[in-house]
Amino acid sequence: MRLDLLLVRLRFVASRKGAQDWIGAGHMRRNSQRVLKANQPVAAGDVLTLPMHSHVKVIEILALPERRGPASEAQSCYRVLDGQT
Repeated sequence: MRLDLLLVRLRFVASRKGAQDWIGAGHMRRNSQRVLKANQPVAAGDVLTLPMHSHVKVIEILALPERRGPASEAQSCYRVLDGQT
């Protein structure tokens, strides 16, 4: 699954354009490697480092969501590794 689509389905951003802009800023990492392209493939087991407004969130992808569903469904697809909520 593309990284931009995953971020939308996990409800971190509202649109793919927003996800592409966020990725393009160059501060996101996938498995400790800097990500600059929105079409970067993501699979279950990957670790994403996401720069949030006031902190950094590190998550492990547990499953790839099939749709942008409710927040509870989205949150069941990843696990926060750094203790931030």
